[in-house]
Formats: sequence, C-alpha cells, structure tokens
Amino acid sequence: TGPLKDMNFSIPEGGGVRFIYQFTFEPPAVSFRATGEKDGIIDIVPKTGILYLNGSLDWETKAVHRLQVESLDEKGNIVKGPYTVTIHVEDINDNPPEFDQIKYTGVVRQNSRPGKPFMYVHATDRDDPTTPHGQLTYSILHHFPNPYTEMLFQIDNVTGAISPSKMGSYYLDPQKQDTFTLVVTVKDMAGMTTNAFTSSADVIITVKESLWKAPPTIHIQENSTQIYPVNISQVHSNEPDVIYDLFEKEKLPRLPFSIDQNGVIYVTEPLDREEKDTYTFFVVTKDNEGELVDKPLQIHVTVEDINDNPPVCQQAVTVLEVQENEGGGSNIGTVRATDMDKEDTLNSRLQFKIKSQVPAVPASDLFFIQQDTGILQLISSSLNKRIASNYSLKVLVTDAVFQTICDVQIHVIDINDRIPIFEKSDYHNVTVAESLPVGTVILEIQATDGDEPATGSSYIIYQVKEGDPNNTFIIETDPETNQGFVKINKALDFEAAPVYNLVINATNPEPLVPGVQYNSSSLTLFKVFVTNVDEPPVFHMTVYERKVSEDIPVNTLVMTVEAYDPEGDTKIVLKEAQGKHAQYFACRKRLFCKNNAAQKSKATLILHLGDVNDNPPLLAMDYPPFFCYPLSGGEKAFLQATDADEQWYSTFTFSLAGDMNTRNNWEISKVNATHAYLSPKHANFEEKVYNIPVIINDNGKPPLERKVNLEVNVCKCSSEKSCF
Repeated sequence: TGPLKDMNFSIPEGGGVRFIYQFTFEPPAVSFRATGEKDGIIDIVPKTGILYLNGSLDWETKAVHRLQVESLDEKGNIVKGPYTVTIHVEDINDNPPEFDQIKYTGVVRQNSRPGKPFMYVHATDRDDPTTPHGQLTYSILHHFPNPYTEMLFQIDNVTGAISPSKMGSYYLDPQKQDTFTLVVTVKDMAGMTTNAFTSSADVIITVKESLWKAPPTIHIQENSTQIYPVNISQVHSNEPDVIYDLFEKEKLPRLPFSIDQNGVIYVTEPLDREEKDTYTFFVVTKDNEGELVDKPLQIHVTVEDINDNPPVCQQAVTVLEVQENEGGGSNIGTVRATDMDKEDTLNSRLQFKIKSQVPAVPASDLFFIQQDTGILQLISSSLNKRIASNYSLKVLVTDAVFQTICDVQIHVIDINDRIPIFEKSDYHNVTVAESLPVGTVILEIQATDGDEPATGSSYIIYQVKEGDPNNTFIIETDPETNQGFVKINKALDFEAAPVYNLVINATNPEPLVPGVQYNSSSLTLFKVFVTNVDEPPVFHMTVYERKVSEDIPVNTLVMTVEAYDPEGDTKIVLKEAQGKHAQYFACRKRLFCKNNAAQKSKATLILHLGDVNDNPPLLAMDYPPFFCYPLSGGEKAFLQATDADEQWYSTFTFSLAGDMNTRNNWEISKVNATHAYLSPKHANFEEKVYNIPVIINDNGKPPLERKVNLEVNVCKCSSEKSCF
C-alpha cells in the first residue's frame, strides 16, 4: 500500500487473478479511477484503491501496460493525478520453438570440406529473445543410417548450419549410401536446462558424386601442329566461386600448362617426348583470401610418341675383319643403329638391308644382313684376298617413316697359316733385387710371324706358360713391332721365391688353319734370380680391431701389437702410435738393435667405441605444436623424442612436471617407444601460448632425464588447419 504516485510494476505472465497494489486515501479523496491500457485484465476497486488483475497477462500479446490513476472527491472531482502506473509483463518460458519447415532436404557432394555448410535449418520461439527462453540450440538427435562410430554430419548449434564432419568428408560415398535422414532438434533455454522445450524436424540429405576429382591420365601427342593453347581436360570444384591455379614440384624451367577460372586445363605449346615424356603437376582451388578450398588434385600427362626421329648409325663407319677362308653362314659382325623414338614400339623398330657392295667381285651378293638384327653373314666361302682385300657396303636402315645409310668396311685378312717364331730359344738369366717396383721391365723379347701384318693372324700374344704359378710376371706386346716386354706384375719376395725358371710361349689371337700347330719354335726359356734386400719389419696383422666402452679409464691396456723382421734379425721392433687420433693413445716401447734401424712399417688400429648412456633425451620437432582456437575436444599433438646415444637407449617415457594446474589442463599418453600425444583435458583455453613443463626419460642404466618447457600455441587456424 501507499499514496498515489507514478509507479512501475514487473509481473510474470500467466498466474490468473491476483492483487497488485493498494493506494491509500488522502482527504478529501474518497475513491480512485483507472484509465488506459487495461485490456479487460487490469482494474482498480474505486472504494478501496486496490489495483488488481482479473485474468492472466501474456507477454507474447502485450509486454507493457500503461495506466493513468487518479483520486476523486465525493463530487467526482480530481483530487490528485492522474499518475502513470506502468506494468511490465515478465516473460516465462511458455512457448516451444518451432521449425519453419516440417521437413528439410539438402544435397552434399562427396569429399566436401569438413565444416563447410551445405544447408541450414531454422526455428523460431515466441518467447523473449533477450532471455534464455527464446535462445535456441540445434543438435542432431538421430542419424539414419549411421554405419560408423562417429556421425558423418554435424550441425552448428547456434546457426543451424549442417556440414560434413571429418569422418563424413572422408567416408561419404554415393556408391555405398546416397541418402541419409537426420533428426534435428531445437531446444530453448539455450539448451541448458532439462525443462526446456524441444522440437524436431527431419532432414533428408542426398549424397552426390564429388565434382572435384582428377581426370584420368591425359595423353598428348608430341609435336602437334594444333593452334595453342589447346584444351586437354577440365576439373570442377564442389564449391562455387573458387580460384583455380596450378603448381608443380619438379621445378621445371617452364610448365607448359595453364588453367582458366572455369577449371579448363590447357597445354600451351608443343611437347617433345624425347625431351620429356611425362609431366606431373597439381590443380588447387583457393578462396578470395588465398586459403586452399579443396585438396590438391594430381594431374598426370603422358606425351605420346610419333615417328619423328630417323635411325642413327652408332659408328660413322663400321669396320669388320674376316679371314679369306671363312665358311658360308659365318657371322662376321653387326651393324648397329639407334632410334630416339619410344623404345619397343613400331616407331623405333629398325630394319636392315644391303643397298650396295663395292667391289662386286667375285660376286655382287657375297654378304647377307639379317633384317631385324643387323647381323652380317657370309653367303658362301668365296672370299679371296688376291681378288679383293676390302669391301665397302652401304646398309639401308629404315623405320616406318625414315631411312639412313650406314657405311661398312670389311677387310679380308690372310689366313693364319704361320706360327710366331722366337729369335732366341733361351734368353738365359737376369738378376733383380726383390725391392724392384711393380711394373718394371726386366727383359725384352722378340718373335716374328709371316702372316699379313697388322692383322689378328700376325699379332703376337706372349704368355708365361710355366714357372710362374702366382702370375708374378706379365708380358705386354708392342702392336707395331710385336716386341714383348716382361714386367713385374706382383712384388718379388726373396724369402718366398729366390729363383724363377720361366717358359714363355707366343700365339696369335686368330685361330690357326687346320693342319698347322704351334711347336717349340714358339717357345723360349728365361731364368730370373731374385736377390735379398733388407726389408722393413712386418706386423702379425695389417689391421687390429678392438671394441671398448667410450668411458674406458685412462691408462687401460687396449691391446698388444707385435711385429717381426722377415730377415730374422730380431723378433720385436719399435712400436709407436701415429695418425689422426694418436693423441688418445700411448705405447710402451721395446727397442731391439738392428743393422738398419731406418726400416719402418705401419699397421692400422681400429678402435670401436661402445656407447654408454651419457646423453639425456630431447624433443625432436620441426615446429612447436599448436591447437586451433576455439578447441572442440579430442585434439592431440604429436611429440617425438630423440637421443644422441645408441638406439637401445631410445625407449622414452613422457610425463608432465609442474603444479596441479598443468596436470588439470593437460595430459600425455604414450604412442610408441619414441612418440607420445599431448592432449588438452578440456576446451576452455584462451588464445595464447602456453608453457608446459615436460619430463622425458630414456631407458639407460642409469636412466637419464631432461626437462623441457614446451611452448604450445592455441591460435586461430586457416581452413587448412594451420596457425595464422
């Protein structure tokens, strides 16, 4: 109760009949009168001044009622007033939300971007939108069918935008399932209370094939005479208004392809298969901000061969030799040619044919060439060096379009009917020191051959036939004079072989004709005396190996190295360590007198160091981990550790250090011996960099530990899930 004055009241809607307020009389007032927006619900008792409701207020019908109240005397004259009485109707949640359609339909393309909306649902609520009563939240209640553990679709709980989930972007396939039904719900009270109103609607989604797919391998004929650029293919993004572009990883001097903003791919110039037979590049789509829209498509182009290369002779002139007594059908050589067109195709298939033979005596067809191999053969045994000692052939080499002439020179050589004869049957002896270097000539020998000079029938090959089982000597021939040079092929050793009794023979590379054989005229004798030379000491082993731990104490005996004198003068000689790492070693020296102490030898010591666990593990990451803001839950970052020690110490354990705040916000789970996941425990993170103390232990004995302050960035991300 109270005196008459301007007043404001807030009254919840509904509730039926009730008293609001009682105004008190101030003489000479004896009654009250109310006018204004009473709407048949609000009134005042004149004699008592009680303001009351005779029904229920409804916020949805009228949110504010404004009345004028005045007091009257006995004659009905106004004593006070009018005063304004304002009644504000408070909304209660008495209206369920309603979808604007009973059923929705939408179309989504296979491989669409996760989170990219392809349709919307919309609902309204008659309650006050400034209160939770009218704040709506969308969700997916059912998903028919649902073949996977996660839903293939997701809905924005505020906007009602429906998009593929990550699982859906990967698995949606119209060949497997082309229609899905979602039961979408909308709840008022911002979805936060159990007594909120909920409504639902069906959403029918049709899955169609992705437009964004790479064309099959594109085949382009080389050296085409078309007008460039030439349309060779087209790609289509699932998204409208994207920008198409090409990029390649081969870093070519130029990429002879382009793409327009309709996704049409062009070749911009003639291609040459012999220069490059395949191309691989990528088509990308970007939005107006330059962010990638679709996953890059890999495009493969194969350049098809045409016959645009003639055969090429491998040699300007192919020179062959044939003995005059060679039999018919014998292979005398091969004419070789190549073709740069594609291998194992008709474009590079070569065929051979003899075009001419000069001279044409004693016949014009003495030779035959195999059509597909180029192998030359004698037709009959009719060669005679006295009639013709040389033949010139023109061989026609053809592919399906081009032809080339290859020149062949055939030399008819004398038959090998003479054997080499030594000028001396015994070259007596020579004395050499065992220290003589390998390659030294110790004797010159000479044999002669009566066959045609400068042919395989007269060229002489010298060999040690007896007395040299270890090939200590080698004999080289001067091709001009047939003189032989006996050389040292391996180091001489007086102690192993002081004398060599050599038997040397002389032969030809061409076989002798039937009835002719090598005899004693093609043999000679030669004796080599080797003299002793003071030699350096010899180690028992040329290489000594030992394995020790890297933490071996100073002055530990590693090994004993011994040597001996081949001359037998002493058993042990001076030993000292030299070389790149000699500063790490010391030798105990024992020195015995020798006649010539200047002789020295060296042996190699290889010391393998065994690893010990003396390096703590550390994180091996190219860039710090990040999470996209705002977090949605379930995110993981991959951590990798490494260790400079051997692999068997590289099994790591990961744990969090620091206070309980760190443990309440983050957790680490092991993946394998060297990797772990770092995961946030909730989604309520600010957009900033967090320092997380992480402890890494290896499995050495004893184990080593390293504490790392890991910087983790919670940041806004691009569509490709990278910080920006």
